[in-house]
Parts: sequence; structure tokens; C-alpha cells
Amino acid sequence: MKIGFIGLGAMGGSLARNIIRQKYDVKVYDISETAIEKTLQVGGESVTTANELAAEVDVLFTSLPLPRHLKDLLIENERILDDMKDGSVLIDVSTVDPDTARELSDCAESKGVQFLACPLGKGPAQAEEGTAAFFVGGKEEVFHRYENFLNTISTSVVYMGDVEQATAFKLISNMIGMTNVLVLAEGIRLAEKIGIDPDLFQELLADTGADSYQLKLRGPMIRNRDYETKFSVDLTLKDIRLGVNMANKLDQIAPFSTLARDYYKKAQDLGFGKEDCAAGYKLF
Repeated sequence: MKIGFIGLGAMGGSLARNIIRQKYDVKVYDISETAIEKTLQVGGESVTTANELAAEVDVLFTSLPLPRHLKDLLIENERILDDMKDGSVLIDVSTVDPDTARELSDCAESKGVQFLACPLGKGPAQAEEGTAAFFVGGKEEVFHRYENFLNTISTSVVYMGDVEQATAFKLISNMIGMTNVLVLAEGIRLAEKIGIDPDLFQELLADTGADSYQLKLRGPMIRNRDYETKFSVDLTLKDIRLGVNMANKLDQIAPFSTLARDYYKKAQDLGFGKEDCAAGYKLF
């Protein structure tokens, strides 16, 4: 089985290196030579164009920042779906909206290519070590065809239903998690203003109903004013925008996520875009 990987950013590069370490035959492509070189340090080969890669492999992963990047690559500009083998599979691990996933899935099927939407849980470190959850959407028979393979690169592979359910789950998860970061930042700042010791606040909060994954991960970052990027403000804003837009299309109100979107936009406007979303604390 020949595997290709396009998009070697923080998440994509981490997952690609994970796959390479599992001794699969992997070829990679990215517009960044630096990203390619970092990935090739653990093995694999590079190719000169995305179209060349698409034509050679049986399984093609894509991991790109925005829905429009995927559309450009797959169906509009490079049109690499036209180059893929009949019966091959495209596994997209990008965070995209359900409408984009449906469009790509239908287009792939029309060209004889199988499609799985497979957004990932947690972050690059987990993707590289093989513990990032895979939230898989697509036709059930296609999922079962590749289930054993996916289980070799992740300790948690969950079939969510079709592509809409998989992509929506990731957006909802990020809406909840990233809104939680802002509420946590607000609470930490309020505790500081009233004179509660920050370390004690973190310790005691973890034993209340306010405990959360973000408290454990980003509570210390905020206390130490450490905004080194694990998940940037720019990407946070992108995902929440997609989630709020999804809610609007479903005629479902999402007022708190909408407010979080506006606050992360303020953070971006203030120049914090490349910093971790914990930098939202600086708004308070």
C-alpha cells in the first residue's frame, strides 16, 4: 500500500511522521521546503508536485488550513482528484465545515475515489505519538476497509457516521474548548484582581465543577504568561467561524461561540494571531 501526504504543517507533519515511523511506504508534498525537510528526517520520500503524488498512491492524506485550500487543491486549481487512481481513497484530516466535506466527498465519488473525512482530536504532539483520536466520517464500508490501517496510527478510531457528523463534531468540540479558554482566562484574571494566589486558584479549581482539559493545559500557560503556540489564535478564529456559520445554516443559535469568535477576532486584530489561543487572556 502506497501512501501519500499533502500538507505538512503542525498537525499534518506530525501525523505524516507518525505514519512513516510505522514503516509504511510514504511520499509527501508541501509548498514549504522546511516542512518537507522536517518530515523526511524520520524517513519517506518527497515529490515535486501534488498531482504527481496523487497519481502514485493508494491512500492520500490531506491536511490543509482552510476549506478553500482544499477545494483549490482537489477540484478547482490543481484538480488532483482527476489524477487519483480508480478505487484509491482520499482521507482528509483537515478541520472543515460539513458542506465542504460533502462537496469533496461527492466529487471524489464521481471520479471513482473513496473519501473519508477524518478530523483529529487534540494536538500535534498527540498526532505524532499516535494518540490523537480519529473522528471518521464517510460510507461505513469504506471505513471498515481502512479501519485496521487507521488503528495502526491511532489509539482511538471512532466511526461517527457520514462526513457531516465527523466534521461537525470537530467544529463543535473546538467551539466548546476554545470558548472555555476565554472563560478560564476571565476567571483567572478576576481571581488575580481580588488577590487569590494563582497557584492555589489552579489547584482548587481542579477540584470543583470548573475543572476542565483547558484548565490543565492552558491554566499554567496563562499563569506563566506563556503563549508559545499549541493552537494559534488564527486557527482558533478560523474554526469558531466555521462552527458559527454551520450553526447559522442550521438555524441554531450559538450566542456564546459567537461572542468567543468576536473576542478572538479582537486578539487577532491586536497582533496575537500567531500566539496560542491562551493569549486571549491579554484581552482581560
